[in-house]
Amino acid sequence: MNESKDTLTGHISSPIKYDPHMQNKSANGADENLKEIEKIKGKLEEFKKKVIKKFPFTIALSVLPADSFKFFEEDEGLLPEEIARKPLHLMLIIPEDNFKDIPKKIKPEIVKFVSESKQELWVHIKTPVDIWNYGLDSKYEFLDAVGRSMPLHDSGLLGSVRLATIHKTLVLRKFEKYVASYVIGGSLVTGTSGKDSDVDTIVIIDDTDVKRMPRLQLLEKLRGIIYDYIREATALAGVKNPLNVQVYLLTDFWNNVKDAHPVMFTFIRDGIPLYDRGTFLPWKLLLKMGKIKPSPEAVDMFMKEGDRTESLFKRRLMDSFVDIFWGVVTPTQALLMLAGRAPPVPKVLAAEVKEVLVEKEKVMGMKDWNFLDRTMKLWKDYEHGKMKEISGKGVDDIYKSFEEYMGNIKKIREKLELNLREHEAEKIHTEIFSLLKNTFGNKSQEMLVKDFEKELVKKGRVESRMIGILRNVLEAKKKAKNKKVTSSDIHRLSRDAVDLMNKLTEYNQRKELVALEKGVVQVIYGKEGEKKAEIVLTDSGEFVVDREIRKISGKKIAESNKKELEEAISKTKDRTKAKLNSETLEVLKKEFGDYSIVM
Repeated sequence: MNESKDTLTGHISSPIKYDPHMQNKSANGADENLKEIEKIKGKLEEFKKKVIKKFPFTIALSVLPADSFKFFEEDEGLLPEEIARKPLHLMLIIPEDNFKDIPKKIKPEIVKFVSESKQELWVHIKTPVDIWNYGLDSKYEFLDAVGRSMPLHDSGLLGSVRLATIHKTLVLRKFEKYVASYVIGGSLVTGTSGKDSDVDTIVIIDDTDVKRMPRLQLLEKLRGIIYDYIREATALAGVKNPLNVQVYLLTDFWNNVKDAHPVMFTFIRDGIPLYDRGTFLPWKLLLKMGKIKPSPEAVDMFMKEGDRTESLFKRRLMDSFVDIFWGVVTPTQALLMLAGRAPPVPKVLAAEVKEVLVEKEKVMGMKDWNFLDRTMKLWKDYEHGKMKEISGKGVDDIYKSFEEYMGNIKKIREKLELNLREHEAEKIHTEIFSLLKNTFGNKSQEMLVKDFEKELVKKGRVESRMIGILRNVLEAKKKAKNKKVTSSDIHRLSRDAVDLMNKLTEYNQRKELVALEKGVVQVIYGKEGEKKAEIVLTDSGEFVVDREIRKISGKKIAESNKKELEEAISKTKDRTKAKLNSETLEVLKKEFGDYSIVM
């Protein structure tokens, strides 16, 4: 069964659109008054300039709405003949400090300016205290009129009141009698606001008739609707001031007052009701009389806050140490990752850093390592429950060392990257010249480069760009030793060096294959040539390979093995020049009988 619209929950589910003209519906002459203002706008502008020039401290000057003229005239006590002249009512707001000057200095000058304008004007001279007193006196229609007035000059007060007034009207039209109080507070009412200051308000909703909806759900729905009105009110007001609205259920607000919540006490003390159904103003009076006092439970709760703060502070000091610890560990692990190691766990971090960065790479000094080691030991004590708290001075000392460590970490990274680039350049140089020695023999670096160019480049066995890569390898090694090689240099060199090493490897493989094929002689023997053997020619002699490995020694064949054969092959300089002499042929004749040789 649906809630009736006469209940608060019924109003939540019954949307109402805002009518921007609703504030003036009670006065048919409002639009006509605006037209009249347009006609005399030039003269009002001249009047305004005189006022601002004479009284530069003016907070605001505005034209009040026509539907408010009557109650302002009654409040000011205008005579019937003065009312009969139908003056245009203006509101001049000046600082409270200048209140004493109104009778003798300000009012006479204003009367003079009105006379010079030759317009029927009535200027109400007020201070912000007078404006807020309208709310304290439950004259909410006066505050509404100030909010709806047309500004000729405004330092921010009129715009803020207009914004709060529009939002209040939207809330009242939606929730009708369920708004217990709509209160404005903050810097605006204390006199410390600026032109763009926030407008702080509290909406207190009477929830005493709510029976079916859970309180938390009710509060969330209320906030959603009331917060939606903020955007609409801001657009209608045409000001840039942010509107901050706090929404409370009446029962929650009173509980917070009993618990001495500082926000509630401050709002009751300083707040000005823009609307109140007899709830807020009595609280304000009772607080002023000292009758609203915190409960004994609230006193105990506030007393316990000191103990809680001490515990919280100690925990946050420990949290600070934990933050520093991870601030040390993570970038240090990054350095080891840069050096090619997997990121170690904290308990072995200091040991690996000493091995890699201190001893091997020599990029970290012992001062930084000692700080790292000390931090890891403190962490171990913390993990095992031995270090249960840390002093503020202790955190300060660790953080000071941490700042120095982090500054050095960046320098260490630069040194390590230089070292790694040097290692990479050296590795590339070693691998390439090792291949060159396998190709051309154990010669000097200069001779190997010349042989490479003569035998491979000029004879078209490799592309001509390969000699340039080889010279770049030599240059990169020199630059790396002088700490002048860049990351881009190494990246380019690594890419090109792979091509060069592939070409050298392919060339050596082809050469060995040719040599191997020319150093082996096949022998076919037996009655029908069904048997085969291979004669391997080396500088150490000839080997016969069939079912087993044997070696021709003098005029006979002796036993041998695979190891001896491989060693003989590796020591042979040029197997393409190996020959079979007549003595070897005689030994083969004795061993195989009739045979033939296949080259």
